[in-house]
Amino acid sequence: MNPSFTALLQTGRIGSLELKNRIIMAPMGSNYAEVDGFCGERIQAYYEARAKGGAALLTMGVCAVAYPAGTAEPFQVGVSRDDFIPGLAGIAERVHKHGAKIAMQLQHAGKTATRDLAEGREMWVPSMPPRGKSDFLSALTDAEMANFVGGMGRTKPRIRVMDKADIEQMVEYFAAAAARAQAAGFDGIELHAAHTYILAGFLSPYYNQREDEYGGPLENRARLLLETLAAVKQRVGADFPVWIRLDGEELRTPGGITLADCVATAKLAAAAGAAAISISAYATITTGSAFTEAPLVQQPNGFVNYARAVQAAVDVPVICAGRIEPEDASRAIERGEFQFVAMARKLLADPDLPIKLIENRPQEIRPCIYCYTCVSQIFINQRVKCAVAAETGFESVAAILPAVRPGHVLVVGGGPGGMEAARVAAQRGHRVTLLERSQRLGGTLFFAALAYPENGRLLDYLVEQMKQPGITVHLGQEATAEKLAAMKPDAIIVAAGALREAPAIPGADQAHVWSGDELRRLMTNDGADEIVKRKLNFAERALFKAGGMLRVTDSQAALQNLSKLWMPLGKQVVIIGGGLVGLELAEFLLARGRKVTVLESSTKPGAELSIVRRWRVLEAVETHGNLQRQASVVEITRDAVHWRDHEGAIHQTAADSVVLATGASTNHALADALQAAGLPVQRVGDCATIGFIEGAMREGHEAGRRA
Repeated sequence: MNPSFTALLQTGRIGSLELKNRIIMAPMGSNYAEVDGFCGERIQAYYEARAKGGAALLTMGVCAVAYPAGTAEPFQVGVSRDDFIPGLAGIAERVHKHGAKIAMQLQHAGKTATRDLAEGREMWVPSMPPRGKSDFLSALTDAEMANFVGGMGRTKPRIRVMDKADIEQMVEYFAAAAARAQAAGFDGIELHAAHTYILAGFLSPYYNQREDEYGGPLENRARLLLETLAAVKQRVGADFPVWIRLDGEELRTPGGITLADCVATAKLAAAAGAAAISISAYATITTGSAFTEAPLVQQPNGFVNYARAVQAAVDVPVICAGRIEPEDASRAIERGEFQFVAMARKLLADPDLPIKLIENRPQEIRPCIYCYTCVSQIFINQRVKCAVAAETGFESVAAILPAVRPGHVLVVGGGPGGMEAARVAAQRGHRVTLLERSQRLGGTLFFAALAYPENGRLLDYLVEQMKQPGITVHLGQEATAEKLAAMKPDAIIVAAGALREAPAIPGADQAHVWSGDELRRLMTNDGADEIVKRKLNFAERALFKAGGMLRVTDSQAALQNLSKLWMPLGKQVVIIGGGLVGLELAEFLLARGRKVTVLESSTKPGAELSIVRRWRVLEAVETHGNLQRQASVVEITRDAVHWRDHEGAIHQTAADSVVLATGASTNHALADALQAAGLPVQRVGDCATIGFIEGAMREGHEAGRRA
């Protein structure tokens, strides 16, 4: 066992529940239940895959105690009737088969029960919610707004402030649901008292303005939680472990839950018999990016300080979530800061993460790139998916099976789509040859990792996968139809990337105007000699040559550092195009002290980004730079870009450098030539459709399965 993970992989205990390691699958809404709340094959296979992957405990997220009332997702799991039990029992049985345990997180969404909003039911709350303002809906496209959770912003809510009878009913909902979970074979219960859901709503001094015994001081605000805990424990028995999920803090919420409140509530719950305390956090969505402060935190180890404070105050185990890497989790457990780590997105990206740690194969873990594709699906009423793992959500149909007739598969292009295709084809038993035109694997993913470093983890993983037996990689190999035909492959997968031609803008051919492809090739030293001669002055050429001699461009991390000191761009940069490429480049340049203006022709910049990631990037660009919508570029001069706004007025923005982030189109020339020659061809990634990382990974995976 790798000593870096010793503490993480030791056994542990939550009440009477013995666990084989300290890794817990965090509770997540997946939208994988059937339309009527039942658990069918899809969600059963999803949980079984994570049990098989080695996690000690899976927490089935946001199970609705009053289904369909109190739900926030269209395909949420119901646990409000006995006829839900057989489907739930199927999950428990399949999880137990692999030596894992499973708990059920019980939830009533309260004021965020957006299905109640959409379907005309009353939304139960402790008191009338304060009115807040947020602009987070403005970033959504028309299609996204049409599917947005609950018809928010289009339907007038019916609010019900709970009376004493309602409170008694709520307690009964939780207690009855817990009994059903126990009857279905589950091993524990988590009460969701965080994220503004009903129990958290009562705990929050911001959302709870009651004047009876359920409002006011913390002892009163915690009364519903403690009554629920007592009722659940009475129903399931003293030895059945029940624990609580709490917010360490309500961020961006004046007068909301504080860490002191969290610690005090944790002590009350532990004294009342809670077997553990699970720590999360919540941020009121005043802007879209608030969601990446909590609960889906962008900052590594985002909630560890909360967990540390709670663990110091209670004798029961603390479970901590919040983007914690395995090494960090193991060190924190060893120091006693918490006892278990809860992983959510990481186990979407790679359900086998625990077993790869156990077998000392951490380099083989497929990483989460924190792109928020998964949770963004929930906002638009869709099933969860993962940008880097095409299998997620399709476990029941996506098993990678050995090829009936293993053969020679030829992959053209070493970007993410090509490498994923090669990985899957080799796993099926094929002999794989991968040809890459440049001297480096990664394609545009290498450059994307400069703009968003989290992408670099995916690149490292895919490059590592190219070392597996059965894959031969040839760099610096230009593919032609004649060359490929001579290799006599049984199948050809073309992942040649996209074409990025300069738009027809007067002045676009000047030396200070860069296409995205030119910038990528320069920064990655991909056949950049001609670009160096044409674009750089004498001093810049010398610096570039020195960097090349030092092999700086072989390292994404080194390039990250180098780019903070030097880039071939001036202080004032105008980016033409506000899609994914333009906005992430703008974010990257703003972090390096450039004054950046983005000119986007549409009203909805960043539509290719997942909703939550888009919120974050748009806020960064609009706060620190200048983003102009409905801007039509007229001309690029030596020191400015001239553009027209939606009313026809002409503007002039000063520019030392201009980057063209538009014009991506499919690169189908090679695939067409191969097809014309009668060769068996599959097209993957941007040479088929412009789909960026997610599309490339999905299509590469599917091509490898079909090969």
